[in-house]
Amino acid sequence: MKKTTNYLLLTVALLFSTVIMAQSTITGTVLEQGINMPLPGANVVEKGTTNGVVTDFDGNFTLNTKSGSGEIVITYVGYTSKTVSFSGDSSLGKVVLEPSQVGLETVQIIASVAVDRKTPVAVSTVKAADIALKLSTQEFPEILKSTPGIYATKQGGGYGDARVNIRGFSSENVAVMINGVPVNDMENGAVYWSNWAGLGDVTSTMQVQRGLGASKVAVPSTGGTINIITKTTDVEEGGNFFTGIGNNGYLKYGMTYSTGLSDKGFAATVSASKISGDGYVDGTEFEGYNYFINLTQEINDAHTISFSAFGAQQEHGQRFNRSTIAELRQTESGPLKSNKDWGYKNGEVYNSAFNFYHKPQMSLNHLWTIDDNSVLSTALYASFGQGGGRRDEGSKIGSDDYRIGGVDQPIDFDTIIEENIANGVSGSSDIISSSRNSHKWYGLLTTYKNDISDKLVLSGGFDGRYYVGSHWYQVDDLLGGQFFLDNEDDTKAFGQALQVGDRYNKDYDGYVVRTGFFGQAEYQVDEKLNLFMAADVSNTNYWKKEFMSSDASFPADRKSDNVNFVGYGIKGGGNYNLDDTNNVFVNIGYFSKAPFLTNVFQQEDELTYNEDAVNEKVFSAELGYGYRSEKFSANVNLYYTKWMDKAESRELPSTTSGERFYANILGIDALHQGLEIDFKYRPTNELTVTGMASLGDWQWKSDVSADIFSQDGELFDTVEVFADGIKVGNSAQTTFALGTAYDFAPKSKAYIDYNYATNMFADFDVTSRSSADLPDVWEAPGFGLFDVGVSHTFDIGDFEAVLNTKINNLFNTEYISDAQDNGGLESDAAVYYGTGRTYSVSLKVNF
Repeated sequence: MKKTTNYLLLTVALLFSTVIMAQSTITGTVLEQGINMPLPGANVVEKGTTNGVVTDFDGNFTLNTKSGSGEIVITYVGYTSKTVSFSGDSSLGKVVLEPSQVGLETVQIIASVAVDRKTPVAVSTVKAADIALKLSTQEFPEILKSTPGIYATKQGGGYGDARVNIRGFSSENVAVMINGVPVNDMENGAVYWSNWAGLGDVTSTMQVQRGLGASKVAVPSTGGTINIITKTTDVEEGGNFFTGIGNNGYLKYGMTYSTGLSDKGFAATVSASKISGDGYVDGTEFEGYNYFINLTQEINDAHTISFSAFGAQQEHGQRFNRSTIAELRQTESGPLKSNKDWGYKNGEVYNSAFNFYHKPQMSLNHLWTIDDNSVLSTALYASFGQGGGRRDEGSKIGSDDYRIGGVDQPIDFDTIIEENIANGVSGSSDIISSSRNSHKWYGLLTTYKNDISDKLVLSGGFDGRYYVGSHWYQVDDLLGGQFFLDNEDDTKAFGQALQVGDRYNKDYDGYVVRTGFFGQAEYQVDEKLNLFMAADVSNTNYWKKEFMSSDASFPADRKSDNVNFVGYGIKGGGNYNLDDTNNVFVNIGYFSKAPFLTNVFQQEDELTYNEDAVNEKVFSAELGYGYRSEKFSANVNLYYTKWMDKAESRELPSTTSGERFYANILGIDALHQGLEIDFKYRPTNELTVTGMASLGDWQWKSDVSADIFSQDGELFDTVEVFADGIKVGNSAQTTFALGTAYDFAPKSKAYIDYNYATNMFADFDVTSRSSADLPDVWEAPGFGLFDVGVSHTFDIGDFEAVLNTKINNLFNTEYISDAQDNGGLESDAAVYYGTGRTYSVSLKVNF
């Protein structure tokens, strides 16, 4: 018996030692092709087993295998999987994954994606998987609300009416680019997110570069850059169809299909969806059709061309007019849902505030791989937009006397129609019109990149844009009357009996031609130090054509003079990797940019331009620190941005002769400075904890005055502005976020996010600060919101299905998201309340 026991022990020992000897340790770093960016969270699995790990924040992994030789499979969403053989302990070095989309490299070169621990900018990247998990019924920019320095709201709550601020700068001073192509309005810099409502379905990556980023355009941004990179077309054939439902009748459905890359190098991807709903806020019904197409042809090893087109044709009711807190609390619908700007006409919902627009964007991209070290990427793009927003004329629409059942009830359009009919030959007292806007926009953006050596990379290019925007008021609905008389006595429509389709009030075209050159150099001094330098120069040319007030018999009098502004900028910095864990970076820049056309031509119905308009100047500096380890990463950023000669103007009262004067107020400066911290902690492969804190101090920094002279050269008035020390409004200066995500199955997870915002001062016109004795701007109360969601992946036959369930504002918190100051008191502030609890459930089936 004893001998048998000894044999058994010996056998077990031999088997154990065999297993120990068979095990191997495999290490490596997973990177993205082309830009060598680490891919954190990539799956590394021993083939044929469930034994695996995920890469850390620098793309590194260590896998203890169960056998001495075999294969490991490396996968990451949006990239082609790679299988690597191993035998014994092995270091695989850098393992490069290719994007699963053809033509993505072309977009990345133009878009200039910042690289972690290399590009000296503060950057946050959101992948497609995060957007699919968390977007839900939110507006597209709201996916960024847990990003440092970001404040995003739905404004009035209508579909697509969201806005986003970065470090206190509104969208006019935040560059928004899709595939490297700028989409900010060329006349006023605004971004209308309803035009891009379908982007969430086709976004591959969204990167936010805060401050002076690395974007390759001739005119830099003040607050930061939002760079959205869409899908191109998939290498492998396949697609998906999806559907989703949510609160207040929300319904979305659509599909995506890719042909895959053929033997002849051709691939195509198409995506389309429809979205509709009643809207969370009363009277904000919406409907939209979103589409995307990409066609790619690999001509040969040197040349690839691709064509893409996308857009969102939409219409939605709006909540345009704000109310005081007291007024909203007295309404029947409550402060979250109440809306003054809708009613009933012939038994159907009818809006006095309504938006409709379609702005497709098309681009033809060409990638020329000149040799192993140099490439030329060119995008020729065009955009044709058309639509507008409803307005009303007259005193009855919106009046408390013309509402159904009470002062806070819907508008009674039927009674207004009856009275217009009764007016007979006197015409309509009230009508529905629309402010129409259309544009034609053509651009060429080309970038040449040359790897001079292993250390030095030079790039540069040309940014050219031609834009014409047409703007007019148009009669849309006479509300039962026979005609409408325009009361503007200085237009050709004055005194005419206007019919549906006629133009009145304003009718002009604004032209913008911008050309510029940019260049940058990246120098890798050694494994630790990387230096960056960039410069740009541009010329912006403005002019106008006016058709409402000008004499049609003299066409030459309908065009203004051309006005030119030369802009320039320079920025530089460096990143130093102290070791494998710690890095620091610094960047500094100064640029001078042209004022917007709306600041140059201040009066819509006149061709005279503001001769005192000057370039705005911006100085910015930033210091950053980064920490990366296997389980924990963090970033700390200190920024300082001085905005000088901000373009501001004020309309002065008319004189007895009817002349109008606009004060061009120079020397108004603002200082935006602050501290940003964000982190990610992965205690286990299944659990991830994220957080951020953003502490801003944004103030106006000058008291100025301006003398206004009449056309005869006589002093007409003096404008004084007392703004020194007043807080910048319209964005929360302090924000916090904390979130957790838990993978409860290999492809399924649950998350909970908390976001807190405070120090949000009401928006106001800084030029209205005409006395040093005015009270401080009103500060809205801080608020915190919880969002939760679950994503579960399972099989339906041979197909993979993903079920997403999300709840935003879990506890139905009441909070003020936007406010307009009216004297520094809470009782006078005009506000929008944010959205209460919302939910959605969606299903995607991949085939």
